Amino acid sequence: MSSYQAPLQDMQFLLQQLFNADAVWQSMPALADTIDSDTAAAILAEAAKFNAEEVAPLNRAGDEQGVQFAGGRVSTPDGYAKAYQQYAAAGWVGLCGEPDFGGMGMPKMLGVLVDELGYSASNAFNLYASLTAGAALCIHAHGTDALKQRFLPKLYSGEWAGAMDMTEPQAGSDLRHILTKATPQADGSYRINGSKIFITGGDHDLTENIIHLVLAKIEGSDGISLFVVPKLKVDEQGNSGSANGVTAGAIEHKMGLKASATCVMHYDNAQGYLVGRANRGLVCMFTMMNYERLSIGIQGLGSAHACYRMAADYAKERKQGSTPGAGAEVAPIIVHGDVRRMLLNIRCLTEAGRALAMMTGLQLDLAKYAEDEQQRAKSTKLAALLTPVTKAFLTDRGLDCTIDAQQVFGGHGYIRETGVEQWLRDTRIAQIYEGTNGIQAIDFLGRKLVADCGETLQALLAELTQQLTQFSRVPQVYIERQRSIQAQFSDAIAAIIEQKSQSPDLINAVAVDALNAFGYMMCGFFWLSMSDSAQHHQSELAAALVQSKQQLCDYYFSRLVGRFDAHLAAVTCGATSTMQMDESLF
Repeated sequence: MSSYQAPLQDMQFLLQQLFNADAVWQSMPALADTIDSDTAAAILAEAAKFNAEEVAPLNRAGDEQGVQFAGGRVSTPDGYAKAYQQYAAAGWVGLCGEPDFGGMGMPKMLGVLVDELGYSASNAFNLYASLTAGAALCIHAHGTDALKQRFLPKLYSGEWAGAMDMTEPQAGSDLRHILTKATPQADGSYRINGSKIFITGGDHDLTENIIHLVLAKIEGSDGISLFVVPKLKVDEQGNSGSANGVTAGAIEHKMGLKASATCVMHYDNAQGYLVGRANRGLVCMFTMMNYERLSIGIQGLGSAHACYRMAADYAKERKQGSTPGAGAEVAPIIVHGDVRRMLLNIRCLTEAGRALAMMTGLQLDLAKYAEDEQQRAKSTKLAALLTPVTKAFLTDRGLDCTIDAQQVFGGHGYIRETGVEQWLRDTRIAQIYEGTNGIQAIDFLGRKLVADCGETLQALLAELTQQLTQFSRVPQVYIERQRSIQAQFSDAIAAIIEQKSQSPDLINAVAVDALNAFGYMMCGFFWLSMSDSAQHHQSELAAALVQSKQQLCDYYFSRLVGRFDAHLAAVTCGATSTMQMDESLF
């Protein structure tokens, strides 16, 4: 069962009315002549059309057939190679890529919406392009001019794909223990030897070449360095040649994402090129990793939207039970309060999550393109703060939403034919890869909030509080509730900053609840902002959109806002004796 429907109306509302994208883009000379609202609308419409016609129909079949591994070769499901070639030819891989090397140079605030359209069509298919775009971003940020000229044009064109190679069996999230070695050569290149596991898109038949970004230790050093290691050797003119000692040893047999090639990779004297400075590989790799973290947050968002559409359509068709007070007449299940609760939960969290993802994309655009140096510095810090939240909060809520959607189907949601169970399986990994959500939370609380003594948080809260004073079309009681939430969160973080030296386990113990409290705080702000903006611009918008924003805002502050209180309570209790159970009792 497929109900692919792109939320174009909501995306346009967010771009034009909520974020005033035209004015933002015109304020940045690098974007002023590249993008406007009409161009953005055309790009979104075309992306929706391509995903509806070419990608969504592959999702169920791709899951059933899966990736195949035989004779050392990896094959993607039927139809994938053709669709990917069409995807690349249309320029989607290089949408936000650098124009100097063949990218389209589009803003990230638009890119996150295009990503969502792809993930809501097929998680597995969209991952291949996401890894490629991330690899190109890393090479552009840290590579030499020669590396950029050699690799970027064909990555942006989609002729080549990219992969991120970090994990080893003995070194999961703690990369200090990797064993892959790099041996310097007289010509300035390196010979790479070792193995990696869990490599998404490590090998496949979609492109001529696959460009791996591999973490390894240079012989004689304990530091971690980053290398470009192509599957096929690449000459100085950027042409693929002979095999380069990069092979797939196996594919992982997974719970979901069966059409995504997750590989065990081996490097046998593979030729590689240093990216950035020696022993600074993690710094370079984090450029790609943060790109992927945002992308994976959008995977959770896209899955939630896809499941919402399936569940809402099913609820309007499936007849069981009767309308309350209407006698014995059989009614569609959407009339039942519990079904509506689940659908409203998904809708509330998805639409606020979309705004959060766009805000993160906007900060990345400002950090890159704003003329004012102070604005660039401010947005760089804010983007760093929001990235782990976008990844963890949206993937946690994405799984929650797929479960609620499956529940709407009842028993029919547990069987394969309806298709909703695939989304649950495919989405589950999003909480794990690119750094588990626990790691994201520790990064958010420890490295982003506490490390700068709450400076970035206070700047954000000051801006949110100032905007609350401008909302005149939403109930005052909601504004006061939101103002209280922001103040409570500020006080809780201030207390953690004060206590952390006396309680070394504190950040680890409360980080997940702190991130979730922040996420629900932002949801509340966005619902006030969206409801107020929709009413302010109601003459330009469809009446149904304005009405839905008002009613969903009411629902959030009536039914979901209490989730903030629950998470904040866990934060304020700290690393108490309740966390100190003796290991022998586990």
